[in-house]
Amino acid sequence: MIIGTRGYPSYYGGFETAVRRLAPYLAEQGWDVTVYGRHGSTRSSDPDVDTRVRSVVTRGLERKSLSTLSYGLTACLDAAKRKPDVALVMNVANGFWLPILKARGIPTLINVDGIEWDRAKWGRLAKWMFRTGAKLTARFGTRLVYDSRVIAQRWNQDFGTDGVFIPYGGAVPPELPIEPGLTHRGYVLVVARFVPENTIPEFLDAAESIAQTHDVVIVGSEGYGGPLDKKAQLLAQSNERITWLGHVSDDRRLFSLWQHAGVYFHGHSVGGTNPALVQAMACGAPTVARDTEYNREVLGSSGLFVRPTSTDIEQAVLGAMADSQWQINAIEHGRRQVAEIYTWEKVCQAYEDNLRALFQAEPGAGSARHRVDSVLGRKS
Repeated sequence: MIIGTRGYPSYYGGFETAVRRLAPYLAEQGWDVTVYGRHGSTRSSDPDVDTRVRSVVTRGLERKSLSTLSYGLTACLDAAKRKPDVALVMNVANGFWLPILKARGIPTLINVDGIEWDRAKWGRLAKWMFRTGAKLTARFGTRLVYDSRVIAQRWNQDFGTDGVFIPYGGAVPPELPIEPGLTHRGYVLVVARFVPENTIPEFLDAAESIAQTHDVVIVGSEGYGGPLDKKAQLLAQSNERITWLGHVSDDRRLFSLWQHAGVYFHGHSVGGTNPALVQAMACGAPTVARDTEYNREVLGSSGLFVRPTSTDIEQAVLGAMADSQWQINAIEHGRRQVAEIYTWEKVCQAYEDNLRALFQAEPGAGSARHRVDSVLGRKS
């Protein structure tokens, strides 16, 4: 059973992207797969849906600080009644409910996500909730999954836990048609939720200057018409070279935007391996990224790193747009990095290996203090 996402198939975020890949993979390997979700959060008409994957919708409170907790509770209570052989749990907020699963003898593999209590978007109560959930996850989880080695180091430092390293994956798409009105390598792209830690305010400040010589495409939103949405809308209305598309859930369209971009700006500063960054690399997007240890781990030598100021972003982006050889090298190195570490086949296999180890109760499976392994391990 998979607990802690919006369901299958959903297109909300990184967890949901992983589940869209992982659930069918596990079904293909012979697992009976159930994914817990929320009403109205899945796309049942998706032609790619795998009918072998069972979806269960539970109730919860649709509030910013309580939705994850409340849906996690109802999912864990339902799972406790069904008593699966093993449960994959996403998000440390569900650490509050791990004792329920442990009391029923259900081994758990927990993806801890990023360091949520460091995110600026959360208030004091939410930050306390995530950190307390992390402590409970370290105590009651059977085995932990870190999507980056930097996150693994942080958990070892803060909670004394080890675990397994399984990042997100990326898929190299076929050649896709370019978005109408744009030219190949002729535009600058940003894709992100509109939150401060994604460097969106700084990018929007730089966008007007960048648009003097290059088209700028902005993908993302706050989701509720906040000040950053209004600023993006105003920029698009006042400058014909700036396009704001809002949230894009069509994978083919998003992959096309990455595939043909001259520069993709990735401003995420909190978290581990970012799914959008990995997919951008797989699509062949030359990337200028905010300088963080997470982004350096994922991009390696393929990235150009900048400080989070509008001036630095503008200068780096304009320099990268003028350097076609750098673009070629960035694409080549990025795709090599994806092929070596970040393929969905390797990611899904690593999840199955660890789920199977917990199910079979192999030595070491009963403790979260399991060494940080590579995703390249083979099936037992």
